[in-house]
Amino acid sequence: MEKNPAPSAVSAFTRCLPLDKLQTAQGLKRVLGPGSLIALGVGTTIGAGLFSLTGIAAAENAGPAVVLSFIIAGIACGFAGLCYSELASMIPIAGSAYTYAYVTLGELMAWIIGWDLVLEYAVGAATVAVSWSRYVASLLGTWGIVLPPRLTASPFESVQLADGSMTHGLANLPAMVVICAISWVLIRGISQSAIVSIVIVTIKLLVILAFIGFGLGYINPANYHPFIPPNEGTFGHFGISGVMRAAGTIFFAYVGFDAVSTTAQETKNPARDMPIGLLGSLLVCTLAYVAFSFVMTGLVNYRDMIGDAAPVATAINHTPYHWLQVAVKIGIICGFTSVLLGVLLGQSRVFFAMSRDGLLPPVFSTTHPRFQTPWLSNLFFMVLTSLLSAFLPISDLGHMASIGTLLAFVLVCAGVIVLRRKAPDAPRAFRVPGGDIVPVLGILSCGSVMIFLDHLTWLRLIGWLALGMLIYMLYGRKHSKLAQS
Repeated sequence: MEKNPAPSAVSAFTRCLPLDKLQTAQGLKRVLGPGSLIALGVGTTIGAGLFSLTGIAAAENAGPAVVLSFIIAGIACGFAGLCYSELASMIPIAGSAYTYAYVTLGELMAWIIGWDLVLEYAVGAATVAVSWSRYVASLLGTWGIVLPPRLTASPFESVQLADGSMTHGLANLPAMVVICAISWVLIRGISQSAIVSIVIVTIKLLVILAFIGFGLGYINPANYHPFIPPNEGTFGHFGISGVMRAAGTIFFAYVGFDAVSTTAQETKNPARDMPIGLLGSLLVCTLAYVAFSFVMTGLVNYRDMIGDAAPVATAINHTPYHWLQVAVKIGIICGFTSVLLGVLLGQSRVFFAMSRDGLLPPVFSTTHPRFQTPWLSNLFFMVLTSLLSAFLPISDLGHMASIGTLLAFVLVCAGVIVLRRKAPDAPRAFRVPGGDIVPVLGILSCGSVMIFLDHLTWLRLIGWLALGMLIYMLYGRKHSKLAQS
């Protein structure tokens, strides 16, 4: 039998998925409503970006002005969230920014953003798992249970042994365990995952309110001076450039919005529920971020949070409420668990979409005969993310996840502009107001935050995308279903 000729480079790079066929796609159960989506968004968004990276960004970049960094990141995310809402209501299919790019910008850009989402989600999940491990160790320590330090840190981190000597970690085993456990829950089914997420999100929000309410009375005003520490002569270390770099560092905290849009194919009424889930979770999270970071930097001087992956636990120790210390740590651990649910869920759905379109092997779009979930994709990322969390430090992981999130948001905003010109008459249950103003502002704001990230983070992104292009040229371009049609 004669084989299909290899697609030309031009057609492979520019061909787009037809919008009308996507709107009737099947394959996953539609079980999620607006409440579940908001819970998923809040659950995925409020996590390591707030409970861990806030301290790192304050200590290394912005000082108390990390509050401003959250506001800047929130504004940029608001523009992107509006664009996500328009595209998600038009294209209710698994895959999120990857699928949007495939419809609007062509196959090459779709592959780039899909491969970028692997970086965003897999590295993001590893970041959260590392912080989860630190808070578990801190909680157990309050009960007199001490985990072996070398088994809770990566080989690139220094740890202090019981005799006071310093050495390097071996592997972060608790982080690996929690990723395996969450992956098992996701394989069992998304409706069960959503119920777990709602319960955990409720606990997490109560903890945040308790931290803010009880912590306000113990703020030391001296910790806010100087509010924007003067630049130390290095770009990104305090001053205005530090505030902007901190915004890029903690932007990973807003990955929850993308995770919501990956579940469009499992949403009962995506045209109505997607905008509610995306924008509702954005509002809740931004308010929580600003208030929480203000209280935390008031309780602890930013200089004392250098290298601290559990800064909230440190801040609570500045209050006399011993019961609150335990309660907050438990709540944060629950919160991290919901983040892992959302991030690992989003990752498997992106791979499901890429495999469905032929850009990745069909094994990743194989659904479980009983649970109807992409279980093999879940297993693959269980292995990948558990290894990342075991052997890489949290600061490197956080920067890599943030730049991946920002790139995804830039391409989604561009996709809105392109699709309005390619399909101006297509039904839009939600339309971003103001013409192209909001998408352009989204591109500029997210792009500006990306610029302020460090060179090493950019090099890692370029290297990752180069690897992705190699895989696309060797496999995806030839096996694309559009190429076979």
